[in-house]
Amino acid sequence: MSRFLMVAPPLAGHVNPAAGIANELVARGHEVAWTGTGTMLRPLLGPDARIFGTGNRMFRAMGGHGLASLRSLWEGFVVPYARFTLKPLDAVVREFRPDALLVDQHTPAGALVAHRHGLPWATLAPGAMELGRPYRHLPQVEAWTAGLLAGLWERAQLPAEEFADPRLSPHLVLATTGRALLGDLPTLPQLALVGPVLTERPADPAFPWERLEPGRRTVLVTMGTMSDAVGADFLHRTVEALALLGGDVHAVIAAPRGALPAALPDSVTVVDRAPVLELLSRGRLDAVLCHGGMNTVVESLAHGVPVLAAPIRNDQPFVAQRVVEAGAGLRVPFARVSPPVIAERLRRVLDEPSHRTAAELIGRRLLSGGGASTAADRMEALVAP
Repeated sequence: MSRFLMVAPPLAGHVNPAAGIANELVARGHEVAWTGTGTMLRPLLGPDARIFGTGNRMFRAMGGHGLASLRSLWEGFVVPYARFTLKPLDAVVREFRPDALLVDQHTPAGALVAHRHGLPWATLAPGAMELGRPYRHLPQVEAWTAGLLAGLWERAQLPAEEFADPRLSPHLVLATTGRALLGDLPTLPQLALVGPVLTERPADPAFPWERLEPGRRTVLVTMGTMSDAVGADFLHRTVEALALLGGDVHAVIAAPRGALPAALPDSVTVVDRAPVLELLSRGRLDAVLCHGGMNTVVESLAHGVPVLAAPIRNDQPFVAQRVVEAGAGLRVPFARVSPPVIAERLRRVLDEPSHRTAAELIGRRLLSGGGASTAADRMEALVAP
């Protein structure tokens, strides 16, 4: 049996699919450990996961739109997180002695350490942002990103002549999506489109299941881990929209209570964190209103649940457009959409059967990728003699 080290950022949408792959590897008898921000990983992974903490540090919330959001992502999170974790990750590899690493695209320090120790590593791509060179038509942007990565390579004191893009393993890239949500993005020879990873996650005993009344359709509203700083205004507009829909629609909003109006309709339930996969697998959701994050979208479609997307940044507009083109939902402009328009689009997603039909079709295609089982097969092949 082999030892695998999972390198993940403190982002739930990135940890959850990695956890499903880890669980499958453990079920096959392999030894798995995690490294990252322990205070964030523990609630998501449960008490039995072996976690090597890399320390806690606050990072700037992601902001802006378009290229401004890309700069915020890299300069405010990816690069400083890599610098902060590089030395602890090296110590973890020396202690745990893994046979291979699974490295999230937003934790390039994992790839740098794997290269330093001559270990095989796979990339986990939970989104479309770093697949197929999305900024290939903007050479200055690509050059800027390449400069940041070269700086991290130099900081790791790796030979310049050996430079390789730490976002894309030359051995294996596991993408938890499918061709239906990638459009015409060119693919890589080492790319494996495994689709959504839907293995069981730790239960949330505090979730108010009793609030989900039979006979009322339920909508989940979630805008992602990194959207707290910019999402409050949109959530206020969404609450107004939900009031316009009337009492036959109940909404579960996953957000800090302080980001919402003081007075809420009876049809709204607020939780800090929603058990998304459990809600979907129990068949308790009729639609999902989200930011267009790949993880939320593929999990929703895999359960035949249509999506209303309000994309904010990075690959979210790209993913939202693929959902619309597939007929599996609609989109609204995050920054300026009015409550009546949110209500109208949400009502259409709920009432027009074509959206659910398309969601079910795309969901079947996504599930054909094999999920955690296929991902584990590929990880095992990475270390096979």
